[in-house]
Amino acid sequence: MHLTRKIFLLVELTFYFLRCYSSRIMAVKKLGDISRKMRKLDICMLTTRTARGLLTSRPMSNNGDVEYDGNSYFFSYEDSSVVKDIKESPQVNLGFEGPKHLYISVSGRARIIRSKTTMEEHWLPELKRWFDQGINTPGIVMIHVKGNRIKYWQQEDQGEIRL
Repeated sequence: MHLTRKIFLLVELTFYFLRCYSSRIMAVKKLGDISRKMRKLDICMLTTRTARGLLTSRPMSNNGDVEYDGNSYFFSYEDSSVVKDIKESPQVNLGFEGPKHLYISVSGRARIIRSKTTMEEHWLPELKRWFDQGINTPGIVMIHVKGNRIKYWQQEDQGEIRL
C-alpha cells in the first residue's frame, strides 16, 4: 500500500472514531440551560419505591410551576400511595418528555410539606378541580422534590448536571 493511501486511511479512520466518540461525550450544560428547556413541561412521571421495594410511577403536574431551579412541587393527599411511598423511601425520580425528542430525568429526595403558607406560594386556582376547598381541603399535602442530579437527552445531545 502506498504511503499516501495509508495516510488517507489513517485520517479517515481518525475522523470516524472522533465522530463515534464525540456522539457519546456528555455535553456541558448549566441548570439555566435545562430550565429553559423545561419551561413548558408540566406533566412528569414521578417514580417512587414502595414498601415492598417495587418501583412505581404516576403522572403528576407541577401546576405550571416550571421555572425549574432544582425544586419541584406537587399537590396530593396525605393518604395517597405516593405519600406513603415517600415516607418509606424519600429517593424519587421525575421523568419529563418534551418537544424535539427531549427527555429529562431528575433524581432527588422528596419530603412532605403540610404548611399552608408554603402551599399558598405554589397554589393555582385550577387546582380546585382536585382540591375543592383549596389549601384548606382536608388531607391536602404538598410534595417537594429537591433534585440532586439531572440527566438529559435531546437527539445527539446528552448530559448530566449535579445540583
